[in-house]
Amino acid sequence: MTKAQPEPSTQASDAAASGSGLDPSQCFAFPLDDFQLEAIDALNQGHSVVVSAPTGSGKTLVGEYAIYRALAHGQKVFYTTPLKALSNQKLRDFREQFGDENVGLLTGDLSVNREASIVVMTTEIFRNMLYAEADEHDDPLADVEAVVLDECHYMNDSQRGTVWEESIIHCPPPIQLVALSATVANAGQLTDWIEKVHGPTTLIVSDHRPVPLQFSFCSAKGLHPLLNEAGTGLHPNCKVWRAPKGQKRKGRSNKPPQPEAPPISFVVAQMAQRDMLPAIYFIFSRRNCDKSVRDLGAQCLVTQDEQARIQARFAAYSAANPEAVRDGIHADALMRGIAAHHAGVLPAWKELIEELFQQGLVKVVFATETLAAGINMPARSTVIASLSKRTERGHRPLMGSEFLQMAGRAGRRGLDSQGYVVTVQSRFEGVREAGQLATSPADPLVSQFTPSYGMVLNLLQRHSLEKARELVQRSFGRYLAGLDLVDDEEMLSQLRLQLSQLDGVAGDVPWEDFEDYEKERGRLREERRLLRILQQQAEETLANELTQALQFASNGALVSLKSAQLRGRVTPAVIVEKVNGPGQFPRLLCLTDDNVWILLPCQGVVSLHAELSCLQVDGVVPPMLQRSGEIRHGDQASGQLALAVAHMARRHDMTTPQYDLAGEVLTQARLVQQLELDLEQHPAHRWGDRKQLKKHRRRMEELEHEIAERQRLLHHRSNRHWDMFLALKDILQQFGCLDDLDPTEVGRTVAALRGDNELWLGLALMSGHLDELDPPNLAAVFEAISTEVNRPDLWSGFPPSGPAEEALQDLSGLRRELLRAQERASVVVPAWWEPELMGLVEAWAKGTSWSDLIANTSLDEGDVVRIMRRTVDLLAQVPYCEAISEQLRSHAKQALKAINRFPVAELEDPRAAVAGGLNPATERAA
Repeated sequence: MTKAQPEPSTQASDAAASGSGLDPSQCFAFPLDDFQLEAIDALNQGHSVVVSAPTGSGKTLVGEYAIYRALAHGQKVFYTTPLKALSNQKLRDFREQFGDENVGLLTGDLSVNREASIVVMTTEIFRNMLYAEADEHDDPLADVEAVVLDECHYMNDSQRGTVWEESIIHCPPPIQLVALSATVANAGQLTDWIEKVHGPTTLIVSDHRPVPLQFSFCSAKGLHPLLNEAGTGLHPNCKVWRAPKGQKRKGRSNKPPQPEAPPISFVVAQMAQRDMLPAIYFIFSRRNCDKSVRDLGAQCLVTQDEQARIQARFAAYSAANPEAVRDGIHADALMRGIAAHHAGVLPAWKELIEELFQQGLVKVVFATETLAAGINMPARSTVIASLSKRTERGHRPLMGSEFLQMAGRAGRRGLDSQGYVVTVQSRFEGVREAGQLATSPADPLVSQFTPSYGMVLNLLQRHSLEKARELVQRSFGRYLAGLDLVDDEEMLSQLRLQLSQLDGVAGDVPWEDFEDYEKERGRLREERRLLRILQQQAEETLANELTQALQFASNGALVSLKSAQLRGRVTPAVIVEKVNGPGQFPRLLCLTDDNVWILLPCQGVVSLHAELSCLQVDGVVPPMLQRSGEIRHGDQASGQLALAVAHMARRHDMTTPQYDLAGEVLTQARLVQQLELDLEQHPAHRWGDRKQLKKHRRRMEELEHEIAERQRLLHHRSNRHWDMFLALKDILQQFGCLDDLDPTEVGRTVAALRGDNELWLGLALMSGHLDELDPPNLAAVFEAISTEVNRPDLWSGFPPSGPAEEALQDLSGLRRELLRAQERASVVVPAWWEPELMGLVEAWAKGTSWSDLIANTSLDEGDVVRIMRRTVDLLAQVPYCEAISEQLRSHAKQALKAINRFPVAELEDPRAAVAGGLNPATERAA
């Protein structure tokens, strides 16, 4: 129960008490905080509430009030949690608070006192109950006044987040929702979405921490404050580390050396000196958690009296659970107030650690971040060993919400005046990164909503396809996408406006003609290029012939010249005199039709008109020219000869080089000429600035492409869940699970299952390949098709038996067919295949001791328990499946009994499973 708190304002107290409901003072013997009173007032007005507040601020009290009020009304409350361990903890707390007879429990494999007024359950069970509601004559939601969604920020969980969304979407509107969340950046969006899909909802936000936090930083030099008094930046005494100059020495790594990280023992000693224990020391590695226990050596953190109490409790635990005692190092460390808590530890051992920590007997718990996910282990301090962590995608910094979740575990309400958060120098980060995280805001919730085979079948069992679409489109993900759609639609409008403006400028242009014109221009360019190549080839071919002929040409012979000095034009001329050149060929002194004298080599002649009569040149006195290319204007005497050359040029073609008269060149030249004529007569030739039009056209095409791409992305974001739903529906039809849109017997069997890929599990169970297996072999195959262990060092000393291996192999074709169908539909849903651990499960089912089992595998004890429990969950669902043989049902029950023994099942279990009745996984009868 929440501890005593500061006196709230009278106004808030009156407001809460005035509503139609239970007076809070009748439930709680202490004054409530303002945000708690506001939430109670909203509940009394009939609203659902979203309470977003820091860890440890007392938001659970709002859920407790909903329970008190429902009990007063003779109604029921469902209290949902994300984790089975958290459900177990709430069961214990509520039994103590409300009495054993008033509290029940539902988890994946257990059901006890399900008719109680307060039923604690995992959120998955609540979701399953909502899907099964229509099939029950006795409505499981009858008389339920409120549903508490504890740890609602679990919507961010990539694997299970969709469960929260489905629960909120399908929960009947008359039921009030009490969503309790850690601080998130977009609590307003979550509230608005719940109001849209469920009903009136009030957001209650509090940033007040009853126990304020003090942030410190520990380096090898000691422990010192991290933030300034305002908590907005680094403390003035903090020195941001910089790499020393000249640190890049020869043969050393280019990466600057980080300051030395303080040893674990040093950090703990510093905290013990400052009375900052008990502490949760977060380390993102199971191995390092265990190593840290060893690294503390013989350090003792408890008094003799506390040690005696630990020893007494440990003795009782060991007597009851001899196989659940961790090895000597951990048992010895526990006596000194030190322990490790992570997924690799047996659940029974973890519960012992939690119990001793809550009693203040364990002073330091080295834990992975999973401990921050709601388990009630209040500490005076939390230590965060690293501000980054390894993931499947590499090393990444902690997110703001991850840091806040861990930091929020510090400070025990009613026990501590202040909580302490210690960040530690590591080889990756220092004081700068610690300060940034300590002052960073929470991250927003994102949607993890993903349709599954079970969702498709359950919706189609209850609704038409159109109604199913409406429900799928009500997801939080679709809501968030809709918020972004406003900005995207605005951008699309602007792009369409730009396009229409360009269309107004160039819209009347028939673009087909423009494109045709551009194509013709391109062809003309190409034909001109080809003409130049042909001319060059002809020129090279004829150059030698002309040079040879000119040696024998007479003075007075008519020629055509081409020279840079004559401005590059083909110029009619007459040879007046041959002058000896530097080589074997003479230089020619010629007079042009423009009365210009020029001295040039034979290569300057492009045509020799041997067919024309020679002119009389004897009476003309040529000038004295010395250099090739030298020119001089003629006089009156030479002018007469120039006129004669011009006269001949007018009568005969003397401006076409001889190589241009080659057949290929002439043909190509005529083609170019015709193309030029055609282009001039093309309609586009008479348009305005074609270059500008082309620019407009190119921009219009870019806009059209961008608009189409944005529309495609918008459609995907708006409809991706529905597209996924339809793809799964098509696959289900392919495998006979749907007759048109009605679930068949096969489909109803798949719908009764819960797993990562219900279709794969259902097809395997109905295949007939498992019917003849004895219970241990059946359990082995169930493990292989329902679990995944992503460990590179995985090994087991128990090889699978022949029948189990053969049965699994018989399923391989079915699995390939399913994966191919999923690939064709662009659907990614795992179909697990884990043969390496089949022998391990089989050995346990045959009675192998726990110690022998663990000694023959690389897996931690907690991992083995998780695998066994996944197998138990699937075995427990078999009796409730329609299209499954009686033999398989019988063997599944025997296998379940063989596997579900301590430590896979808790030894002291007040929640003994109820035989028969409803399937806890789906809330459906057998």
